[in-house]
Amino acid sequence: MHDLHVKRLRFSREPDTWLRVLKTRTGVTPNLLCRLGFCLSLEEPAVPQPEQYPEDSEREINRYTLLGEFDVLFTALLRQRLNRDNLSPDQMDEQFRAHMNRGVMLLSRRIRSLSDLMKLLPAVHIQPSQ
Repeated sequence: MHDLHVKRLRFSREPDTWLRVLKTRTGVTPNLLCRLGFCLSLEEPAVPQPEQYPEDSEREINRYTLLGEFDVLFTALLRQRLNRDNLSPDQMDEQFRAHMNRGVMLLSRRIRSLSDLMKLLPAVHIQPSQ
């Protein structure tokens, strides 16, 4: 079984710029924005192309900061996506980076303010206790 070997993720310039803008607009930290974006990217039907996201920015975030206690979950989701896309497990690291970068770009098109984040979340129904 292949694991994710990324310890630190360097971003492309444009997603890096958008992480700054989105943090200013929403007050949400870049690691949480990346997690949301990663999930959006996984939902996209097209396979992200790693070569579209050169490692040309100064922003580098370590993996634990990006994924935290949900590392196993995000890694499993990525494995599932690789399988769906008929990609080799050897492509896990490059696809992780591509999904993170593409996810930030997807967020940049959908979020103008903190209230826009709420639109991305499914409705949560809380049952009153009896």
